[in-house]
Amino acid sequence: MIVDIDEVVKQAHANSQFHATDRNIELFRGPLSHATVVGDRNQLIIAIQNLIDNAINYSPDGTTVNISTELNGQVVEIKVVDQGIGIEEADVERIFERFYRVDPARSRQTGGTGLGLAIVKHIVRIHGG
Repeated sequence: MIVDIDEVVKQAHANSQFHATDRNIELFRGPLSHATVVGDRNQLIIAIQNLIDNAINYSPDGTTVNISTELNGQVVEIKVVDQGIGIEEADVERIFERFYRVDPARSRQTGGTGLGLAIVKHIVRIHGG
């Protein structure tokens, strides 16, 4: 099925809005990409929403999360940028592992299962990313 990426991002953004508002975090969307992909709309919404929710979880209250899309040739790039503390270089390769937590103590504060980014990785892979 042909999927409009701007519509997918719009829905994921809307699904995450309450969570962001609760933390006084503003969600900003960049310009529309007018890109389409062949894929599963619902799975793509889940992947993007997981990225946005993860950014919200690891950002200080009162900051911003930016979501942008860009079409580069045949590749659609979706970026979610937050103002959190970041990830140590040694941990970057592991963040998409199931149940992996960079800071297990912080995970008690943020909740979640440790599966969000693993789900994103799986969905991206089945969509050719």
